[in-house]
Amino acid sequence: MPRPERPVPTILIIGASRGLGHAMAAEFLGHGWNVVGTVRGGTRRTPLHDLADTSQGRLEIEVLDINEPAQLAVLHNQLSERRFDMLFVNAGTTNNEQTPIGQVPTDDFVTVMVTNALSPMRVIEVLQDLVTPTGLIGAMSSGQGSITNNTTALREVYRGSKAALNMFMRSFSVRQSDTGRAFVLMAPGWVRTDLGGPAAHLTIEESIPNLVNVLLVKRERPGLEYLDYLGRTVPW
Repeated sequence: MPRPERPVPTILIIGASRGLGHAMAAEFLGHGWNVVGTVRGGTRRTPLHDLADTSQGRLEIEVLDINEPAQLAVLHNQLSERRFDMLFVNAGTTNNEQTPIGQVPTDDFVTVMVTNALSPMRVIEVLQDLVTPTGLIGAMSSGQGSITNNTTALREVYRGSKAALNMFMRSFSVRQSDTGRAFVLMAPGWVRTDLGGPAAHLTIEESIPNLVNVLLVKRERPGLEYLDYLGRTVPW
């Protein structure tokens, strides 16, 4: 008697229009997963749209600006009958990396902290019930969020925002400690993207395939870890 086919796993990637999020979507498709990826409303055609055209229906696109709670509520309603094996929040912005913290304009500080720390956690809190009881919930952090590893300063608001994200995710995972879920904060390395800049050490092709492999393995380990794209533990 033939074994029943396993259902195809699905990941929801928040922030997948281009860069690391788009590369993650492509990589998960390559691993046989289905993907739902979000782009911001009003966005013109993106690399994610091009990828969807070649995905044979395995990639769906939804609209979300993570800094707009009303849009998050709409997305939850639209996906309320779905269940995901992974939820991964890929979001990030920065300011002038040379500006020391005492000289950062308040508006810049608020924008970076809300986009990088508060909004990703709002997404996770609202969408957590769409993730299977043994699924994985993750967010894109950064090695620059490590307090231990900060030996160069620079990007001080960005560093602070990712350290804050790490702390908030830690609190969230503690509140979920009675579940079988895996939680992860990923440090993708310094990657040549619009955010990382042209001087970054890694290409997307050197980072993301490894990062996705780490996520696939991490699914089997419940609890929270802070890992880099090679699966190494990053000191808090």
